[in-house]
Amino acid sequence: MWYFAWILGVTMAVLLASINAMMCDARECPPDAARDAPRDDARRG
Repeated sequence: MWYFAWILGVTMAVLLASINAMMCDARECPPDAARDAPRDDARRG
């Protein structure tokens, strides 16, 4: 049964690394900065 614990551990490590990468990316590019950026309002006419 050691293989069951091993695959669960590897899966959890991969999920944690993926979540960590997404959180790090979210901190570098906050949505407020993108929202406050000047936009090209050519679409409004």
